[in-house]
Amino acid sequence: MSKRLKKSLQIMVDEKTGQLFLGDKKKDLKLLMLRPIDLIEFTEFAGMNADDILIWVGKSLGRSFMEKFFYSKDWGSETMSTRKEVFLGSLEALGLMGYGQIIGKFRKNNIIIEVEDSIACEETENIMAKNLCLLYLGIFSGLFDVLQMDVEGEEIGCALLEQEKCTFKFDVIGGELEAGLIDDESEENVSEFLSTL
Repeated sequence: MSKRLKKSLQIMVDEKTGQLFLGDKKKDLKLLMLRPIDLIEFTEFAGMNADDILIWVGKSLGRSFMEKFFYSKDWGSETMSTRKEVFLGSLEALGLMGYGQIIGKFRKNNIIIEVEDSIACEETENIMAKNLCLLYLGIFSGLFDVLQMDVEGEEIGCALLEQEKCTFKFDVIGGELEAGLIDDESEENVSEFLSTL
């Protein structure tokens, strides 16, 4: 990762107001620090609407993250290769921000995102921690939205359900990815992985 990106991801404090910012204050990317348990308690309060609210909050976070770092960029004019690199860089940045170790793998018809040590893992004894996975689903969807990558996603594996990591699958809508975008791992290995779930 470039030194410039690492500097952009440093947390700054406005001594006067006590407000936390990600990167330069001029980016206006204010931070609100919440513990995972705070989000879990919110979902208990929200009740049946919690799923939709958490996905929406996640999408808003993902969009805001992209728009603050890339301002008003028109991603429609960029190559899919550039969008892939920006997406993977964004996953790395989220990891540096404390969301866990996140890896994206581009396949012919889908994109697999694996998250090790997600924020949900801090509350493994709380059954409501599963709701935090929806936040991740929303964040990834928000990143894809801004990059104008037409996908539809779902969680297909979860560390809270005795699996090694949380795994999200985003199906590419309206076609397949170009051969040059597909990562080295063969499609057969992905099919075998998905059949075990």
